[in-house]
Amino acid sequence: MQSWPPARLPVLPGRGPELRLYDTSDRQVRPLAAGPTATMYVCGITPYDATHLGHAATYLAFDLIQRLLLDIGHDVHYVQNVTDVDEPLFERADSDGVPWRELASREVGLFRDDMAALRVLPPREYVAASEAVAEVIELVEKMLASGAAYIVDGDYPDVYFRADATLQFGYESGYDRDTMLALSAERGGDPERPGKSDQLDALMWRAARPGEPSWPSPFGPGRPGWHVECAAIALSRIGTGLDIQGGGSDLIFPHHEFTAAHAECVSGERRFARHYVHAGMIGWAGHKMSKSRGNLVLVSALRAEGVEPAAIRLGLLAGHYRADRDWDAQLLEQATARLQRWRAATTLPAGPDAADTIARLRRYLADDLDTPKALAALDGWVTDALEYGGHDADAPRAVASAVDALLGVEL
Repeated sequence: MQSWPPARLPVLPGRGPELRLYDTSDRQVRPLAAGPTATMYVCGITPYDATHLGHAATYLAFDLIQRLLLDIGHDVHYVQNVTDVDEPLFERADSDGVPWRELASREVGLFRDDMAALRVLPPREYVAASEAVAEVIELVEKMLASGAAYIVDGDYPDVYFRADATLQFGYESGYDRDTMLALSAERGGDPERPGKSDQLDALMWRAARPGEPSWPSPFGPGRPGWHVECAAIALSRIGTGLDIQGGGSDLIFPHHEFTAAHAECVSGERRFARHYVHAGMIGWAGHKMSKSRGNLVLVSALRAEGVEPAAIRLGLLAGHYRADRDWDAQLLEQATARLQRWRAATTLPAGPDAADTIARLRRYLADDLDTPKALAALDGWVTDALEYGGHDADAPRAVASAVDALLGVEL
């Protein structure tokens, strides 16, 4: 699957400090110990609706990570999937009376346009679940052979993964069993499915149902489960020893917990990823944005209203990536005003020395993506430039390049 074209990325002189990120499983901020090529797998969209600001905030967080890794000299092997084989997509396609592939193609196209407009650097590999069915089948076969998976008897012989197939299951989320069961029921699981060995066991292969797409396999026609799709794509495209598994915080359980368990079960490794990184939720009027609530703020709708994507980006970066936070009109107004001030300052013929400001920008971002501090440091330089001027003819251009390279905001 084709991703979107990359934005121009300035190369800054020098380098920033090593990146430190909060790890969900360890519950602390710690250094990211990546090799020359840093590897990152981030869960992509289920393309049944347009990109909203919750999606945008998540992908902006991992865009910052990619930019910082590039700034300190790493190559980055970034893989993102598209879950184009799943119930929400089929249900929406059925209700709209369009083929599911057509709906997926349309929404992925819109997502690409939104990501390009927001200047999010694309992944190296952009993979649809429908393109990775062979890899999923291979993984399920291995699980069945080892006893880590089993087939439920009945009219629909679905394949399930045993939650206790790895001794460390549950380490990523740290949730107790009751919380896991509740979240499983809420987030696409089926704890009450008859015939399962354990309520927590996760679907790996859904046997063919009438009206649903299916693929042939040694264990019967069907389609991939949600979690195994990401495990198969990550293992086949990147391999073991992943540096970062990422996504929104609503994916911690069951999706990321089971994705990691699937991969660990076949690789024999203790951890699927060295860092589990999760972005907070974006809300409107105190509630997480979701289609079911009807409170989505769409990136494409804001763009159609004439809102500049750089202002959307600054509005989302005003809060810390791990924090659940609200979006509102005032936040957008503040971001637009900030963008105008930054542009005014960076188009001056000269300004105050910028070396310390750029160093602070790098330092704050390297400390678990502290964008509020980073933006405040830039605001300070901008205020000095607009109110007091300066004598460094290179400073405005240097600040604009740093903002572009590290924050993805073109001034």
